[in-house]
Amino acid sequence: MTSSTTFINAWLYTAEDAPIENGFLTVTGKTVAAVGSMGNFTPSEGETIVDLGGKRIYPGFIDAHTHVGMWDDGLGFEGDDGNEINDPVTAALRAIDGINSFDRCFVEAHNAGVTAVVTGPGSANPIGGMLAAVKTTGGRIDHMVIKAPVAMKMALGENPKTAYHDRDETPVTRMATAKIIREALAKAKRYSEALDRAEDESDYPEYDANCEALLPVIRGELPVHIHCHRRDDIFTGVRIAEEFGLRYVLVHATEGYLCADELAKCGVGIFSGPLLSDRSKPELSNLSPASTGILDKAGIPTAIVTDHPVTPIQYLPLCAGLVVREGLDYDSALRGITIRPARLLGLDDRIGSLKAGKDADFSIFDCDPLTLAAKPLAVYIDGREVYRADRF
Repeated sequence: MTSSTTFINAWLYTAEDAPIENGFLTVTGKTVAAVGSMGNFTPSEGETIVDLGGKRIYPGFIDAHTHVGMWDDGLGFEGDDGNEINDPVTAALRAIDGINSFDRCFVEAHNAGVTAVVTGPGSANPIGGMLAAVKTTGGRIDHMVIKAPVAMKMALGENPKTAYHDRDETPVTRMATAKIIREALAKAKRYSEALDRAEDESDYPEYDANCEALLPVIRGELPVHIHCHRRDDIFTGVRIAEEFGLRYVLVHATEGYLCADELAKCGVGIFSGPLLSDRSKPELSNLSPASTGILDKAGIPTAIVTDHPVTPIQYLPLCAGLVVREGLDYDSALRGITIRPARLLGLDDRIGSLKAGKDADFSIFDCDPLTLAAKPLAVYIDGREVYRADRF
């Protein structure tokens, strides 16, 4: 029989319902077994009790857009596995085949309370490959996966132009980037139709790895994460997604706050960030940490991301604190690194909040986690303690 541990006398931020001022959290195995107020708590025989004396419990933080493990910390080309710049369409690439799960940044992530991330290819290719959602501990990547693939990566704007201009190859314009994406999606659609018409294997179309990878995309089973910064690129992403009936989220959308009302009509979600970074290229000229708050006020579901290594992943809570300073509601900031990314990723049945039946991913703090000086006292992933501070 799996043993249980209950943390009592805790302030609980559930991320779905109102905070519980004096509550308990019971963990059985890898799962949250119960959450409630102390008035409803009855200890069970044999369970371990941990009295937190008023300390705070938060759901594990989620960074929905990173490249952790794809660019090894502190290495050059040897650790660079983020972009395969030899074909603008590399849909068949799988993040799990490129992630170095032993990169020390995974440890830095969970030590800061970041328990789940989405990671994968960069934005050099118009279609870069399949992203993976993983826990930030586990050693072998196969043991860390929450869902793989969790989305298909696409990119618009300067990055594909720059990557292929340097090679004197297409695409070198925004028009060509959009054309390449459309062409690949149309080809996958025809591939799908040919498979549907086939009466047996002898009628199957010639195997195409990219088309196979795009099948769940054009069938609406796998969402697309679209890298874009400028307003024109944002609406190109929306246009293509609507043309092909794609499920999608906009990544970065740096100038999205300048057209928030129009974007709100599109019913789109946004992964906002990185915000702790410089304006390193022309399309970031309108970068503003106030953008997340403006998007939120327009009613756009917005999560906060680091784009690690652009902003080191351990600073995700600090990024949330920054956007609070710049006008985002505090509760929205906490939701922006917990339940909101979980919902935008379609993973809220497992992660993102403190609720019975979900994965036991959570952190214990003795202070506001969105402040510069904040560090967790302890962090748990799948019910296992992965970090404990000396002062706890």
